[in-house]
Amino acid sequence: MREPFRVLVVCTGNVHRSPLAERLLTFRLASASGRFQVSSAGTAAANGTPMDPVAATLLTEMGGEPSGAAARRLTAGLVNGAALVLGAATEHREAAVRLSPVHGLGHAFTLREFARLLHKDDAAGLTDPTERAVALTAGAATRRGAGAAEAWDDDLVDPYGASEEEARACAARIAEAVERIVAVVLD
Repeated sequence: MREPFRVLVVCTGNVHRSPLAERLLTFRLASASGRFQVSSAGTAAANGTPMDPVAATLLTEMGGEPSGAAARRLTAGLVNGAALVLGAATEHREAAVRLSPVHGLGHAFTLREFARLLHKDDAAGLTDPTERAVALTAGAATRRGAGAAEAWDDDLVDPYGASEEEARACAARIAEAVERIVAVVLD
């Protein structure tokens, strides 16, 4: 069996946005058993910090599993080991690119940017989910900078310490992007 397609989700503390997106992606890609490995990290994470309880509750409500989630700091090795890096915001995508410029430029996006740039035609004729993910990532990279008018909506505002309403709004935006990505990858 081939290696899984590795996805790395990045935010700041790795306690709210990125573990929520990581675990939701893992849950939604479960039908492609063993084909995807999703992890997360934070640009300013304190290694071992547990997932924010608010994020864990929201994740559970969406069907994901928060147990065992622990923060870790973003490193060049993590970026280089990922076939796709998804930042919660532009600053996280840029941090990944700074750590690994050559690899990061073609493989790092914000979560919502990647969902917006996906075109299922990039994977036309491919049935293997990992092959589809590779082709979709390459296609999205060719469109980087396109649709700049919509780029204003690519960042996820950090809901850590914010109201429950703001946390729910962020979780809904994460779920929307995850659903779009999974639908195209598993088409």
